Amino acid sequence: MGEIRYSRDHAEMQQERIHAFLASSYWAEGIPRDLVEKSVANSVVIGAFDGSDQIGFARLITDEATYAYLADVYVEQSHRGRGVAQDMVARLQALPELQSLRHWHLVTRDAQPLYARLGWEPIPHAERHMQRIFNLYGTPPS
Repeated sequence: MGEIRYSRDHAEMQQERIHAFLASSYWAEGIPRDLVEKSVANSVVIGAFDGSDQIGFARLITDEATYAYLADVYVEQSHRGRGVAQDMVARLQALPELQSLRHWHLVTRDAQPLYARLGWEPIPHAERHMQRIFNLYGTPPS
């Protein structure tokens, strides 16, 4: 394993690798490739690379003024435990164009300690938060 390089260049994102990981993840299982490509194209992204191989990814859904939702953070199993996910998120949080954001949000099943190290906290008054759930990949409920 070499030195990890980070990039925000959309042209460098390896859509096939990103899709393969996300389609097998607990949060996006079975997601179609065209939706992954659209989500990458319409987000602030960062990729982690070991040589020419993309081994990590994260994206922000944001208006770049007040709000951001952190999504699809992953690191390939072979590169975990090296701080790659933490580095990607820290780099996104440090972007000068995002310093006006007053609210960042994420949902995670098991990575709370990682995000806590970066200043994230549980949502107070979670009962005030609402959501609208659709069937798989945007199909409205019948």
